Amino acid sequence: MRPIRTAARALIIHEQKLLVIKMRDRSGTFYILPGGGQNHGETLSEGLQRECLEEIGTQVRVGELLYVREYIGKNHEFRKNHSAFHQVENVFRCYLPNPDQIGQGTELDKKQIGIEWIPLADLSSRRFLPEAIKRYFSSEDFCVNINYLGDVN
Repeated sequence: MRPIRTAARALIIHEQKLLVIKMRDRSGTFYILPGGGQNHGETLSEGLQRECLEEIGTQVRVGELLYVREYIGKNHEFRKNHSAFHQVENVFRCYLPNPDQIGQGTELDKKQIGIEWIPLADLSSRRFLPEAIKRYFSSEDFCVNINYLGDVN
């Protein structure tokens, strides 16, 4: 049995656009928030800062914890490949000291093909994961009314 993985993700909104990682799999293009797994010995904040440098090529300022989400792979659409995967994801509101410094990261995710700013008004028409959080976005911001979303995708 594999251990439960802890992760941190950055929710970054600037000028009514969401910063996302553009990914590609056999089904096509999809988008996720920057971030990833926590390493032993680092805090969630430190791990998130490292992951953002790796994926979006710039420093972030980590703000408040917005919500916690679990992903138990065997319960969702990717069960064939993720049957033994269980992740607890901590999502923080983050800020970019200099939004113009986004660029090539130092270590991209396996399926990562780019970085994109998606207008909040367009998010509902994109394949964005986890799908369950799309309803918390408005055309101007993100507001979630609970701290623990449970096992969602």
